[in-house]
Amino acid sequence: MPRAIYVLAIGIFAMVTSEFAVGGLMPEMAAGLGVTIPQVGYLITAFAVAMSVGGPLMTVALVRIRPKPALLLLFAVFLVGNVLAAVAPSYPVMMVARVVTGVASQAFFGIAISVAVQLSRPEVRGRAVAVVLNGLMLGTLLGLPLSTLIGGQFGWRAAFWAVGVLTVLAALATTAGVPALGRADGGDGNGGFRQEVAVFRNRRLWLALPTSTLIIGATFAAFSYLSPILTRVTGFSPGTVPLLLVAYGAATVVGNSVVGRLADRHTTGVLLAGLVLNAAFLTGFALFAHLPVPAVVAMLGVGLVGVTMNPAMTVRIQRAGNPGPLVNTVHASFITLGVIIGSAVGGLAIDSFGLRAPLWLGVGLALLGLVSLLPDLRRTRAVPPAESPSPERVGTAS
Repeated sequence: MPRAIYVLAIGIFAMVTSEFAVGGLMPEMAAGLGVTIPQVGYLITAFAVAMSVGGPLMTVALVRIRPKPALLLLFAVFLVGNVLAAVAPSYPVMMVARVVTGVASQAFFGIAISVAVQLSRPEVRGRAVAVVLNGLMLGTLLGLPLSTLIGGQFGWRAAFWAVGVLTVLAALATTAGVPALGRADGGDGNGGFRQEVAVFRNRRLWLALPTSTLIIGATFAAFSYLSPILTRVTGFSPGTVPLLLVAYGAATVVGNSVVGRLADRHTTGVLLAGLVLNAAFLTGFALFAHLPVPAVVAMLGVGLVGVTMNPAMTVRIQRAGNPGPLVNTVHASFITLGVIIGSAVGGLAIDSFGLRAPLWLGVGLALLGLVSLLPDLRRTRAVPPAESPSPERVGTAS
């Protein structure tokens, strides 16, 4: 892998750490801003909505700018958002800060993945995407506990200052380590913009996008409520849960690396296996959540085959559309929609049916994901292996 691809992962790590920081510092932020914990929870929702809606709009605004300057501009916007969060005198100002950082984060994801594709050979694009997305997995493994630790020791504002410092370091690494590149679609001006938008007339792309929503929705229905499930149903002490979450994060790093190596040649097969296994692990978790060993095994299984499907999901979307930043950002918005559905509907399910309900919701979403994969499975069986289209040919189809 080119060194620049690892540099891009640092930027994503910084942005994911900022995204997760609020979740680990809810009591401190509620006290510091003079609001309730549910109000702090709305900051997480606002970040996700800003990612889903504002990210593609920001990408459209940057579509005429070459990738490296666009990344640096997004670093600047993201830094402003984190500094604003660190000094926020009131809850409304903090809400604005989270919206700004959410928009910049989503656009950065899309452009960074597009750059990774440009820098890598066609046959290893899935591995390149996996390397970039290791920043996301490491954000789960290290970013959340580190921001929580810093916030607990030095105050919640210190966590956002730390993310600001990390953002500056990532921007400097990008300046030094990412080469100047042309537009991902090779176009410029209005013609290039039309090419970016025209791909969304492709029916295959719109059939593929909901699968990503369902995969991530199934995973986050469980992940969003791991802490209360593990303490109130399984019976672990609150002090043990952070260690279990670190183990979950480690499982995502391993799963992401494995999927990245398989995603290019076995895209549909990887997604099929991942959805089947995720449904199985979620079912086991729901049935045996009261037993510590089966519950931990099932939780780690969800970590291995849940969010780690990202490289295969990305390869599938790029083949149905193109590797351009707008396609990648819209795909990221569908992924974020899965986070919103899994966490929001999971919370409503808890109110009605108890703490195991989000796990059953995850099972249902995973099964719907399998249904949404059927068109690709039929197409794969209909085309002999020797005649299967290459990523470049499929990526330019419309």
